[in-house]
This record gives sequence, structure tokens and C-alpha cells, in this order.
Amino acid sequence: MADVIGNGKVVSLAYTLRLDNGEIVDYTEAGEPLEYLHGAENIVPGLEKALEGLKVGDTRDVEVQPEEGYGPYSAEEVEVVERSQFPADLPLTVGLALELYDDEGDSMEAYVREVGDQHVTLDFNHPLAGETLHFAVEVLAIREATEEELDHGHPHGMYDDDEDFDDDEDFEDDDDDEVYFELEMDEDEDNQDGYFPPQSGKKYYN
Repeated sequence: MADVIGNGKVVSLAYTLRLDNGEIVDYTEAGEPLEYLHGAENIVPGLEKALEGLKVGDTRDVEVQPEEGYGPYSAEEVEVVERSQFPADLPLTVGLALELYDDEGDSMEAYVREVGDQHVTLDFNHPLAGETLHFAVEVLAIREATEEELDHGHPHGMYDDDEDFDDDEDFEDDDDDEVYFELEMDEDEDNQDGYFPPQSGKKYYN
């Protein structure tokens, strides 16, 4: 009997992700599929549910509403901070991704929405919050996860070093536009979902 997608299986996917307007915001490169551990919340819930029971070679178009994707957009997750809190030599631009840290060392990701002479507006929503996601997927491979992969909650090979894996962070490629530093915040704004894709959020505020 052919393997089918279910909990405890490592799945390799080719996919293209579009928004309602048809814009392609993410996709897999040829020969570089997305690998995830089914049932471990590696991908957005709406997509994971739709893939349940599929076999190698199956294709499917999946529409994911915000509630089962990256969540609704919240105006409460937008904050205005003083420009003086940023390093003086940091070239702030709209769409810049920032990884910020609170006093306890916990990280949170924000995107620059507006830049003024005295203030900077940061958006802590996921770049795709509020968006309906349209996935076109093809199942390329399915295998049983190893005990170690089940214990770690993700397939090996997806991360070079397990110590770099954080369930509260998105899976992102190296982006020269992403900046890491500590910024004093009024409160903890960590609302990021630990799902992937997409890869880079810079384009969504351009």
C-alpha cells in the first residue's frame, strides 16, 4: 500500500503560493522542495489539513483563510517608537525586517511600515496576516520520520543546526535586509506563528 500523508510522516512538497490578486509571494525552486513533519505544526493549519491522506504524485489547489493561515490582521500589533531607539547608522527603510529582543532575551520580528524624522512605525503582524492564501501543491515524497525527528518536531536537513531552530520563529532564507538588535519595547509584542512558508516579508510593504 502506498504511503499517504499522516501524522509522523516527513513530506516533500513542491508548491506555489499566491494571494487573492494572483501575485506569487513564495514558491519552491526546482530540486529544492519543502520538507515538513506532518502533525508537528511546521506549516499553516489550513494547508496541513488539506494535505492529509494525499499520496506521492497527488496535486491539489488549497485555499487557506486567514484564521487557518497567518491569522487576521490586528491594528493593535502596530507600534510607534522613537527613532532614537535605533542605531544611528541603521538605514531604516519601509519593509525592513527587524528581529528585536526584550529584557529577557526573547526575540520578536517586526517590519518597518513608516519612517519619520522622529518616529518609526513598526508592524508586528505576520506579513501575510489577513491574507487568503492560495497554494498549488504537488506531493513529491513521503517517508516515516525518525525517532529523533519526531522528538525534535521537524525533519533533519531542514536546519543546519538544531540549536538554531525556534518554534516561535518563521522559516526564512538568509535575507540581507533582515537586521538583528535589541530595542526597548513597552510590552511583549511576540505574536509570530511558527509556520513556513513564506520566506521573506520585505516585499509586502513596498
